Amino acid sequence: MAVAAEDARERVTVHFWSVVQAVVAAVVAWTVAGGLVQDHDPFFAPIAAVIALNTSGGERGANAVRLLTGVVFGIISGEVAIALTGGGGYGALALGVGLAMTAALAIGVQRIVIGQAAASAILTVVFAVNFGGGHAGLGRLTDALIGAGVALVFSQLLFPARLVAILRRIEADALTEMAHMLDVSGRALRRDDESSSQEMVTWLGDLSRPMAELSRARENSRHTVRLSTIRWGDPAPVLAEDEVIDRLILLGESCLFLARTTAAMSEDERHELAPVVSRMASVLYTLADDLSSRRARQEAVEGALRSARRFDAQDTGGDPVTTATHLAVEMVATDIMVFAGIRFEEAEEALREDEADLEVPHPPGVPWLPWLPWRPPVDRYRHRWYSWRRRRR
Repeated sequence: MAVAAEDARERVTVHFWSVVQAVVAAVVAWTVAGGLVQDHDPFFAPIAAVIALNTSGGERGANAVRLLTGVVFGIISGEVAIALTGGGGYGALALGVGLAMTAALAIGVQRIVIGQAAASAILTVVFAVNFGGGHAGLGRLTDALIGAGVALVFSQLLFPARLVAILRRIEADALTEMAHMLDVSGRALRRDDESSSQEMVTWLGDLSRPMAELSRARENSRHTVRLSTIRWGDPAPVLAEDEVIDRLILLGESCLFLARTTAAMSEDERHELAPVVSRMASVLYTLADDLSSRRARQEAVEGALRSARRFDAQDTGGDPVTTATHLAVEMVATDIMVFAGIRFEEAEEALREDEADLEVPHPPGVPWLPWLPWRPPVDRYRHRWYSWRRRRR
């Protein structure tokens, strides 16, 4: 019960600001639509604003465009159905919905567009039947334009998506899942029974979800940089985070390889390996706690390095499974260090040396307004400073 309550609190905390934005946008859209259109109840304007904003930060602008596309399809189809049937009724409703969904499917749009097209056709026909007006479609289109416009102002200008923060949240979820998997694997190695092995297999399957989410987030971020106001500023932080996701995907594959090889080891070797796997899980938990913290990354690098060195000192005895497990531990440690910010060559060299002082660089900051030029190169300021001094002389 306590865990469920904590999960609920965390979900509300993460999305609370999005809820506030949607509430304010709904009120603004209602006010604007009510002031611009006379003798009209602008119920759809706030609905359109909320629907357009009710998606991940990087997709809100595209969602507004999809909403408008569906509304236009639906209104046109509804009006055509009314004209062909000579008025409203069951036939007009069926024809309007069928035309709207068929037209949306024909051009290969997203499911949200198909749903909006059908809903718009239904409302156009229903309003024509119940109120006898021929302007229901036009009023709904006006509402949709106002609601989507408010959503675009909120999502692109006032509160643009903080893609770096969104990506790091997804990275933290993936790291937590990897840590859970290694933690379960470590406990399974200690118990060495059938139930724990089955539990480990379950965690192996669960890891596919965050890994797929990582790939999807990377593609969405690139799409957002191209089509949103972020392209007006400095896309370097987002592109750098995309590279970090590539490293994290490799880390996930290394963790899978480690968990798989441990299952094939003998009982004595499994018991010896259990502390190493558990320490790697602890390192991943440390990373997931705060990806914006240099201290957390430094602790993770040092912990991974200590664990890999200690295990590498053992003799493999020429056994292929043991050799593969040693390689898996080294791969996990290397990928953790590279993900934390250490160059690959430095990480490999540190594993070969008994003494190595690795300094993790500060992780890039998270820009608050991505559509403004963010953190320009220092050389630009230096050039201006030197030019000013020359003029003063």
